[in-house]
Amino acid sequence: MSDIETSTVSEEGFASTSQVGDFELTIDATDEQGPNPNAVLVADYASCFLPAFRVGGQQRGHDDLGKIQIDADADLDGDDDLSGVRFSIHVEADLGDDEFDEIVARAEDICHVHAALREELHAEVDVHGGAF
Repeated sequence: MSDIETSTVSEEGFASTSQVGDFELTIDATDEQGPNPNAVLVADYASCFLPAFRVGGQQRGHDDLGKIQIDADADLDGDDDLSGVRFSIHVEADLGDDEFDEIVARAEDICHVHAALREELHAEVDVHGGAF
């Protein structure tokens, strides 16, 4: 048996509905009925990186980072393939750059999506403390 099982169906057009456990997600290559696959991948990456960042903070003795927000943006090449990803991470806690660098390094080791992507697509990360 597999660790993860999904089912994706498209009745017509370019939209599909994916069943992931008890959850449904509509993805549409034309951005009409849902976000496009590249946007979903960038959001998925950020959604994985954020809790990894929080765990990385805990492992470095920062148990309460407060509110964290990742603003992600990405570039597409001429074939509409992702060619770059950037995260601007806003953290309520006001830590030093060295502390944030350590947390980012741990998050990169922890985040499963980061590990799954080819190195050229690893997010460039910029962290802003005292953000809220």
